Amino acid sequence: MIYPIRLYGDPVLRKKARPVQDFAGLKKLAEDMLETMFEARGVGLAAPQIGLSQRLFVAVEYADEPEGEERPLRDLVRRIYVVANPVITHRVGEVEGMEGCLSLPGLYSEEVPRAERIRVEYQDEEGRPRALELEGYMARVFQHEVDHLDGILFFERLPKAKREAFLEENRAELARMQKEAKALLKELSQG
Repeated sequence: MIYPIRLYGDPVLRKKARPVQDFAGLKKLAEDMLETMFEARGVGLAAPQIGLSQRLFVAVEYADEPEGEERPLRDLVRRIYVVANPVITHRVGEVEGMEGCLSLPGLYSEEVPRAERIRVEYQDEEGRPRALELEGYMARVFQHEVDHLDGILFFERLPKAKREAFLEENRAELARMQKEAKALLKELSQG
């Protein structure tokens, strides 16, 4: 099943998600979230982005796409992560980098500060405790997705002046997304 992705302006994106307590059915939900993410050509998707207030996200590490070929993302998967109830227990260094978001389609910032290396403790789709040490791009992806679980969007990590500039530059696009988010909520409540 492919879920509609919630857009900027949807209140679920601003709420702190509840911990996952029931792991029955989580595997199927994670598969659906992955399908939704592949369809949108993303690298990570948090449960709030599909309207579920749960501390759960999926992320994928991809192999590089062969030059000149556009292959289905599923064919490029190196590793899939299903992450419930994550806690970042250690952060090292800081580096700025490019980020975008499936809930803010088409909007990016090249200057989002994140820890260079992290350690994250979490539960897998069956509730088993896990831990990972990540650096570089995947550390950035995990921090971005954990922020979603806390109701934080990537541009809010920008220093104040850059955040204000981002909001000003993208005012019309953000207003359009808010309108679409409102329309989707109305449609979902009637369906």
